[in-house]
Amino acid sequence: MRSGKERKPLDKTVAVIVCAAGASVRFGGDRKKPFVELSGRAAFMRSIEFFSTRDEVKQILLAISKEDEELVTVKWGSALAFNGVKLCLGGAERFQTVANALAKVNEQVDLIAVHDAVRCCLTKDWVDAVFEAAAATGAAILACPVNATLKKVEKGVIAATIDRDQLYEAQTPQVFDAKLLKKAYDKIDKLDKKKITDDAQVVESFGHPVQIVETDFSNLKITRKSDVPIAEAILKSRPQPKPEGPIGPYIEAQW
Repeated sequence: MRSGKERKPLDKTVAVIVCAAGASVRFGGDRKKPFVELSGRAAFMRSIEFFSTRDEVKQILLAISKEDEELVTVKWGSALAFNGVKLCLGGAERFQTVANALAKVNEQVDLIAVHDAVRCCLTKDWVDAVFEAAAATGAAILACPVNATLKKVEKGVIAATIDRDQLYEAQTPQVFDAKLLKKAYDKIDKLDKKKITDDAQVVESFGHPVQIVETDFSNLKITRKSDVPIAEAILKSRPQPKPEGPIGPYIEAQW
Protein backbone atom coordinates (compact mmCIF):
# COMPACT_ATOMS: atom_id res chain seq x y z
CA MET A 1 0.00 0.00 0.00
CA ARG A 2 1.22 3.49 -0.83
CA SER A 3 0.14 6.39 1.35
CA GLY A 4 1.25 9.98 1.25
CA LYS A 5 3.86 11.01 -1.26
CA GLU A 6 5.82 8.38 -3.16
CA ARG A 7 9.32 7.75 -1.85
CA LYS A 8 12.46 6.61 -3.57
CA PRO A 9 13.36 2.98 -2.86
CA LEU A 10 15.65 2.68 0.16
CA ASP A 11 19.16 1.76 -0.92
CA LYS A 12 19.72 -0.22 2.29
CA THR A 13 18.60 -3.68 3.34
CA VAL A 14 16.89 -4.19 6.68
CA ALA A 15 16.54 -6.96 9.24
CA VAL A 16 13.64 -6.58 11.68
CA ILE A 17 13.68 -7.99 15.21
CA VAL A 18 10.14 -8.26 16.58
CA CYS A 19 10.27 -8.57 20.37
CA ALA A 20 7.53 -10.73 21.89
CA ALA A 21 9.34 -12.40 24.80
CA GLY A 22 8.06 -10.25 27.66
CA ALA A 23 6.14 -11.63 30.61
CA SER A 24 3.11 -9.32 30.07
CA VAL A 25 2.76 -8.85 33.83
CA ARG A 26 0.79 -5.60 33.58
CA PHE A 27 -1.52 -7.07 30.94
CA GLY A 28 -2.80 -9.87 33.15
CA GLY A 29 -5.11 -12.73 32.19
CA ASP A 30 -4.24 -16.09 30.67
CA ARG A 31 -3.02 -14.75 27.32
CA LYS A 32 0.12 -12.67 26.84
CA LYS A 33 -0.35 -9.37 25.08
CA PRO A 34 1.48 -10.26 21.80
CA PHE A 35 -1.09 -13.00 21.27
CA VAL A 36 -4.20 -10.96 22.03
CA GLU A 37 -6.48 -10.55 19.02
CA LEU A 38 -7.20 -7.18 17.50
CA SER A 39 -10.27 -7.45 15.29
CA GLY A 40 -9.57 -11.14 14.79
CA ARG A 41 -5.80 -11.12 14.26
CA ALA A 42 -3.01 -11.50 16.80
CA ALA A 43 -1.20 -8.27 17.63
CA PHE A 44 2.24 -9.67 16.85
CA MET A 45 1.10 -10.99 13.46
CA ARG A 46 -0.15 -7.52 12.51
CA SER A 47 3.32 -6.16 13.27
CA ILE A 48 5.03 -8.91 11.30
CA GLU A 49 2.79 -8.53 8.27
CA PHE A 50 3.43 -4.78 8.25
CA PHE A 51 7.16 -5.35 7.72
CA SER A 52 6.93 -8.47 5.54
CA THR A 53 5.39 -6.47 2.69
CA ARG A 54 8.33 -4.04 2.48
CA ASP A 55 10.88 -4.62 -0.26
CA GLU A 56 13.91 -3.51 1.77
CA VAL A 57 13.15 -5.92 4.61
CA LYS A 58 15.17 -9.05 3.93
CA GLN A 59 14.90 -10.81 7.28
CA ILE A 60 12.38 -10.91 10.14
CA LEU A 61 13.19 -12.51 13.47
CA LEU A 62 10.45 -13.10 16.03
CA ALA A 63 11.86 -13.31 19.56
CA ILE A 64 9.65 -15.26 21.96
CA SER A 65 10.02 -16.91 25.34
CA LYS A 66 10.76 -20.61 25.55
CA GLU A 67 7.41 -21.27 27.23
CA ASP A 68 5.55 -19.84 24.21
CA GLU A 69 7.47 -21.76 21.56
CA GLU A 70 4.96 -24.60 21.23
CA LEU A 71 1.95 -22.26 21.13
CA VAL A 72 3.49 -20.03 18.47
CA THR A 73 4.70 -22.92 16.34
CA VAL A 74 1.41 -24.81 16.43
CA LYS A 75 -1.00 -21.88 16.07
CA TRP A 76 0.93 -19.51 13.81
CA GLY A 77 3.73 -21.61 12.34
CA SER A 78 2.34 -21.69 8.81
CA ALA A 79 1.64 -17.95 8.78
CA LEU A 80 5.15 -17.22 10.03
CA ALA A 81 6.67 -19.47 7.38
CA PHE A 82 4.59 -17.75 4.69
CA ASN A 83 6.00 -14.39 5.83
CA GLY A 84 9.56 -15.72 5.97
CA VAL A 85 9.85 -15.29 9.74
CA LYS A 86 12.44 -17.13 11.80
CA LEU A 87 11.99 -17.75 15.53
CA CYS A 88 14.57 -17.09 18.20
CA LEU A 89 14.33 -17.32 21.97
CA GLY A 90 14.36 -14.22 24.12
CA GLY A 91 15.86 -13.65 27.54
CA ALA A 92 14.60 -12.53 30.92
CA GLU A 93 15.24 -8.88 30.04
CA ARG A 94 14.62 -6.90 26.86
CA PHE A 95 18.32 -6.32 26.16
CA GLN A 96 18.98 -10.06 26.46
CA THR A 97 16.23 -10.75 23.93
CA VAL A 98 17.72 -8.31 21.44
CA ALA A 99 21.23 -9.67 22.03
CA ASN A 100 20.01 -13.21 21.25
CA ALA A 101 18.35 -12.03 18.05
CA LEU A 102 21.38 -9.99 16.94
CA ALA A 103 23.41 -13.20 16.87
CA LYS A 104 21.04 -14.50 14.18
CA VAL A 105 20.90 -11.40 11.98
CA ASN A 106 22.30 -11.90 8.49
CA GLU A 107 25.72 -10.34 8.06
CA GLN A 108 24.70 -8.82 4.73
CA VAL A 109 21.99 -6.46 6.02
CA ASP A 110 22.71 -2.76 6.37
CA LEU A 111 20.16 -1.75 9.01
CA ILE A 112 18.57 -3.48 11.98
CA ALA A 113 15.11 -2.40 13.18
CA VAL A 114 13.95 -3.43 16.65
CA HIS A 115 10.19 -3.33 17.14
CA ASP A 116 7.73 -4.08 19.94
CA ALA A 117 5.42 -6.88 18.81
CA VAL A 118 2.48 -5.11 20.45
CA ARG A 119 3.05 -1.76 18.77
CA CYS A 120 0.94 -2.72 15.78
CA CYS A 121 -0.62 0.61 14.79
CA LEU A 122 2.23 1.76 12.56
CA THR A 123 1.84 3.78 9.40
CA LYS A 124 3.85 3.40 6.23
CA ASP A 125 4.94 7.03 6.29
CA TRP A 126 6.42 6.70 9.79
CA VAL A 127 8.41 3.62 8.85
CA ASP A 128 9.54 5.17 5.56
CA ALA A 129 10.81 8.17 7.49
CA VAL A 130 12.59 6.28 10.27
CA PHE A 131 14.25 3.89 7.79
CA GLU A 132 15.46 6.83 5.73
CA ALA A 133 16.70 8.72 8.81
CA ALA A 134 18.62 5.68 10.04
CA ALA A 135 20.12 5.14 6.59
CA ALA A 136 21.33 8.74 6.59
CA THR A 137 22.52 9.05 10.21
CA GLY A 138 23.10 5.53 11.49
CA ALA A 139 20.50 5.68 14.25
CA ALA A 140 16.87 6.84 14.38
CA ILE A 141 13.74 6.05 16.36
CA LEU A 142 10.08 6.95 16.28
CA ALA A 143 9.12 9.25 19.15
CA CYS A 144 6.04 11.18 20.27
CA PRO A 145 6.03 14.56 22.02
CA VAL A 146 4.88 14.31 25.64
CA ASN A 147 1.56 16.13 26.02
CA ALA A 148 0.62 15.26 29.58
CA THR A 149 1.61 17.28 32.63
CA LEU A 150 4.34 15.32 34.39
CA LYS A 151 4.81 15.20 38.16
CA LYS A 152 7.75 13.93 40.19
CA VAL A 153 6.33 12.15 43.23
CA GLU A 154 8.05 11.28 46.48
CA LYS A 155 6.25 9.13 49.06
CA GLY A 156 2.91 9.75 47.39
CA VAL A 157 3.27 13.54 47.35
CA ILE A 158 4.09 15.76 44.37
CA ALA A 159 7.64 17.01 44.73
CA ALA A 160 7.92 18.87 41.42
CA THR A 161 6.24 19.52 38.09
CA ILE A 162 8.48 18.46 35.23
CA ASP A 163 8.92 20.79 32.28
CA ARG A 164 7.66 18.74 29.34
CA ASP A 165 9.24 21.01 26.74
CA GLN A 166 11.65 18.89 24.65
CA LEU A 167 10.39 15.67 26.26
CA TYR A 168 9.48 12.79 23.94
CA GLU A 169 8.15 9.29 24.48
CA ALA A 170 10.41 6.78 22.77
CA GLN A 171 8.60 4.36 20.47
CA THR A 172 9.52 1.67 17.96
CA PRO A 173 10.76 0.72 15.48
CA GLN A 174 14.19 1.84 16.53
CA VAL A 175 16.53 1.50 13.58
CA PHE A 176 20.32 1.40 13.51
CA ASP A 177 23.27 0.73 11.28
CA ALA A 178 23.83 -2.99 11.75
CA LYS A 179 27.52 -2.74 12.65
CA LEU A 180 26.86 0.13 15.05
CA LEU A 181 24.16 -1.73 16.98
CA LYS A 182 26.25 -4.88 17.24
CA LYS A 183 29.29 -2.91 18.47
CA ALA A 184 27.14 -1.11 21.03
CA TYR A 185 25.78 -4.42 22.32
CA ASP A 186 29.29 -5.83 22.51
CA LYS A 187 30.01 -3.15 25.14
CA ILE A 188 26.75 -3.56 27.05
CA ASP A 189 28.49 -5.07 30.08
CA LYS A 190 29.84 -1.58 30.85
CA LEU A 191 26.29 -0.30 31.42
CA ASP A 192 23.95 -0.60 34.39
CA LYS A 193 21.71 -3.26 32.85
CA LYS A 194 18.92 -2.62 35.34
CA LYS A 195 18.44 0.82 33.78
CA ILE A 196 18.41 -0.24 30.12
CA THR A 197 14.90 0.26 28.75
CA ASP A 198 15.44 0.50 24.99
CA ASP A 199 18.02 0.02 22.27
CA ALA A 200 18.49 3.72 21.63
CA GLN A 201 19.85 3.98 25.17
CA VAL A 202 22.50 1.36 24.38
CA VAL A 203 23.56 3.22 21.24
CA GLU A 204 23.50 6.60 23.05
CA SER A 205 25.88 5.24 25.67
CA PHE A 206 28.21 4.17 22.85
CA GLY A 207 28.47 7.86 21.92
CA HIS A 208 26.43 7.87 18.72
CA PRO A 209 23.63 10.45 18.37
CA VAL A 210 20.15 9.08 17.78
CA GLN A 211 17.75 11.04 15.60
CA ILE A 212 14.02 11.07 16.25
CA VAL A 213 11.19 10.88 13.74
CA GLU A 214 8.13 12.48 15.26
CA THR A 215 4.90 10.48 15.49
CA ASP A 216 1.82 10.80 17.67
CA PHE A 217 0.10 8.85 20.45
CA SER A 218 -1.59 6.52 17.95
CA ASN A 219 1.65 4.52 17.63
CA LEU A 220 0.28 2.77 20.68
CA LYS A 221 2.04 0.05 22.64
CA ILE A 222 -0.48 -2.38 24.10
CA THR A 223 0.36 -2.66 27.79
CA ARG A 224 -2.96 -3.21 29.56
CA LYS A 225 -6.25 -4.77 28.54
CA SER A 226 -7.78 -1.31 28.27
CA ASP A 227 -5.38 -0.57 25.39
CA VAL A 228 -6.92 -3.27 23.17
CA PRO A 229 -10.15 -1.45 22.18
CA ILE A 230 -8.12 1.73 21.65
CA ALA A 231 -5.76 -0.08 19.29
CA GLU A 232 -8.72 -1.61 17.44
CA ALA A 233 -10.27 1.84 17.00
CA ILE A 234 -6.99 3.23 15.67
CA LEU A 235 -6.63 0.41 13.17
CA LYS A 236 -10.21 0.82 11.96
CA SER A 237 -9.65 4.56 11.48
CA ARG A 238 -6.70 4.00 9.14
CA PRO A 239 -7.10 3.70 5.34
CA GLN A 240 -7.24 0.04 4.42
CA PRO A 241 -5.02 -1.47 1.73
CA LYS A 242 -6.71 -2.20 -1.59
CA PRO A 243 -6.30 -5.89 -2.42
CA GLU A 244 -4.94 -6.92 -5.78
CA GLY A 245 -6.89 -9.37 -7.93
CA PRO A 246 -10.41 -10.70 -7.29
CA ILE A 247 -12.03 -9.57 -4.05
CA GLY A 248 -13.54 -12.35 -1.94
CA PRO A 249 -16.72 -11.97 0.15
CA TYR A 250 -14.77 -12.00 3.44
CA ILE A 251 -12.05 -9.48 2.59
CA GLU A 252 -13.31 -6.89 5.10
CA ALA A 253 -13.11 -9.40 7.94
CA GLN A 254 -9.34 -9.68 7.42
CA TRP A 255 -8.90 -6.10 8.55
